[in-house]
Amino acid sequence: MDLNLSDEQRLLRESVERFVAESYDADHRRKMANDPLGFSPAVWKQFAELGWLALPVAEEFGGLGGGAIEVGILMEAFGRGLVSEPYIATVVLGAALIDKCGSTAQKQASLPKIADGSLKLALAHSERAARFDLAKVATVATKTAQGWRLAGSKIAVLDGHAADEIIVSAHLHDHQGPSGRIGLFLVPATAQGLAISEYPRLGGGRACNVDLSGVQLPEDALLGDGSDALPAIEWAVDRAMAALGAEAVGIMQTLVDTTLEYTKIRKQFGRPLSANQVIRHRLADMAMQVDEARSMALRAALKVDAEPIERARAASGAKAKIGTCARFVGEQSIQLHGGMGVTEELEVGAYFKRLVAFDTLFGGSAHHYRRHAELGRAAVSA
Repeated sequence: MDLNLSDEQRLLRESVERFVAESYDADHRRKMANDPLGFSPAVWKQFAELGWLALPVAEEFGGLGGGAIEVGILMEAFGRGLVSEPYIATVVLGAALIDKCGSTAQKQASLPKIADGSLKLALAHSERAARFDLAKVATVATKTAQGWRLAGSKIAVLDGHAADEIIVSAHLHDHQGPSGRIGLFLVPATAQGLAISEYPRLGGGRACNVDLSGVQLPEDALLGDGSDALPAIEWAVDRAMAALGAEAVGIMQTLVDTTLEYTKIRKQFGRPLSANQVIRHRLADMAMQVDEARSMALRAALKVDAEPIERARAASGAKAKIGTCARFVGEQSIQLHGGMGVTEELEVGAYFKRLVAFDTLFGGSAHHYRRHAELGRAAVSA
């Protein structure tokens, strides 16, 4: 297996790292944190012009046909800048689900707009009682003479407040009653009966809860032919966890670099902190955790199109291990900065908050260690 980057991948990494370094400074992040939208539409337009929104979209729909490795390169650089644009929600989750489940007409209608930046999406799947169980969906879609009627509630919808359309999962009820299948529906953000309550996310960006009270949709709002969408949802969430793992690696690398520089200039008893052997050991431990996390993120990206159990084990293994590494690196960075580490004067606190948010998104380390073990037993019994 060749793990070296191709020339195109190296150029992508260099361009996105340069863009992030030039565009995302402390002032920009503070401005976005206080912005009601939570991100910059001008920067989103630049993402489209640079081809990053089109990166994983198939060429026949105006995309570049990239894969999870290219998305991981982007996301690691985004982590370095604490980018708050809705890339995961629109491109990694939304575009992937439309490509996986949608009809040809639905793909032609949506994917080119995602690629050019004119359509933003969000996935509304998590529910309060589900506890990260993707199969547990209480929202109901009832077949009507005109199409479908949706009723239910969703929580933790990433960037749902800014989405033009929200992909909502619901149990399909036809004329015979519950079908036992989960469907995905494209719901316009302006649909009557759709209520959105937004809130800021820890570490930047925004999310929302969604209430659906008898939302009426046409028949073609259902993605695809009505077959069970749960396998596609699991596939898309595993892809998202691989991308988020790469973002966490970028955040951790920045914390290591920042902490190393700080210990070189911060003096105690007339000597730099980095002259202390114990401090150097702790910095080495942080660097080792980042390397382990980077390996796990790469493995998850390489396995996104593998068999379901193999893919899911790689994604859960990465989410669990990277979450543990992230907690260690964040805590060490805060501690080595001393009292300054928890002030807004330094940015290590903001990076640490984003790592804490990563650990809880789509399930924490404990949940994914358990899922990884259960999938392992399933693989052995099979």
